Amino acid sequence: MIKGSCNCGDISFSVTGKVWGASNCHCGQCRKQSGNIWASAVVQQADIDITGELRWYRSSGTAARGFCVTCGCFLFWKHDTESSISFALGALDGPTGLKIEKHIFVADKGDYYTIADKLPQHDQ
Repeated sequence: MIKGSCNCGDISFSVTGKVWGASNCHCGQCRKQSGNIWASAVVQQADIDITGELRWYRSSGTAARGFCVTCGCFLFWKHDTESSISFALGALDGPTGLKIEKHIFVADKGDYYTIADKLPQHDQ
């Protein structure tokens, strides 16, 4: 089981199902909301248990971002038509064995850094 929480501890979550798609997102929205790139992985919504007061910000016409109302930590991303949810790797407690598999939205990355690893890079 993978467990995580926000900075203040008001939100906690546990993941019990298969996790996939660990990635670094370089899109402008993730960079603005997280302060740089956002590392996340994906799980089916039925396989994640979230406790605490979560607020959803409609970041586009098709997706929302979940964050803690107390400390503001950006923890989740959810597309309206998908049964999965992305969760922040930086919010995880302890070792997980997960590894970043790819970079996404690299066409939008900031000009102040270079992607130096050899992982696949996707423009979108």
